[in-house]
Amino acid sequence: MKKLLVLPLFVLLLSYQTTPSVAITSYVADLSKSEIKLFWKDDKGNRIGTLGNLKKHIETQNGKVVCLMNAGMFKKDFSPQGLFVENGKMLTVADNSDGVGNYYLHPNGRFYVTDKEYAFVCPTGNCVKRTDIAFATQSGPMLVIDGKLHPAFKQGSTNLNIRNGVGILPNGNVLLAITDKEINFYDFAMFFKNAGCKNALYLDGFVSRAYIPSKKRYDLDGNFGPMIAVVEK
Repeated sequence: MKKLLVLPLFVLLLSYQTTPSVAITSYVADLSKSEIKLFWKDDKGNRIGTLGNLKKHIETQNGKVVCLMNAGMFKKDFSPQGLFVENGKMLTVADNSDGVGNYYLHPNGRFYVTDKEYAFVCPTGNCVKRTDIAFATQSGPMLVIDGKLHPAFKQGSTNLNIRNGVGILPNGNVLLAITDKEINFYDFAMFFKNAGCKNALYLDGFVSRAYIPSKKRYDLDGNFGPMIAVVEK
């Protein structure tokens, strides 16, 4: 007679709760060694549009790009959806209304970088007004809120898509990530939580692209409103 293998209860629970492995390309920005900037239009007021155009734009100013990706949702005219601050100037105002779609899956949130190069993510309703904001983008939904997943996310959800997002690591570094295949919100949020992010924000979905040469990812296309760049100091 074959013996039955009996696993301890805690092993069974661990197996049930473990998030499936996901293919994600990520970049950690150390703000003591690099700068994070947000872009929408060039110096002439023309929309930059693609990651390739953004790379050229930064390089003409003698900047060395280490990471690029789209930085939030945008309207039909490619203007940022919600709050957008660039170089200390508020170019679009916050949108805290109700509606349909991921952006309106409350709480949504904001990603900020101060003029002293301190970055943080906060749910829109909990963001405190500050006078030192250099860059900001609003998107939604929040992925991780004070160490917990957004309450609307369901394990095993079949709502799959390419996704990208941003989170803040315990040491203050910024974690930027994009999935290499379609994924649900629950598993994407778990990536940020497992990395140690207390707060993380979803940026966008199927349109998302990223240029991260250190990870051998070279997307230079796209058709965007706001974009994010990490540039070496």
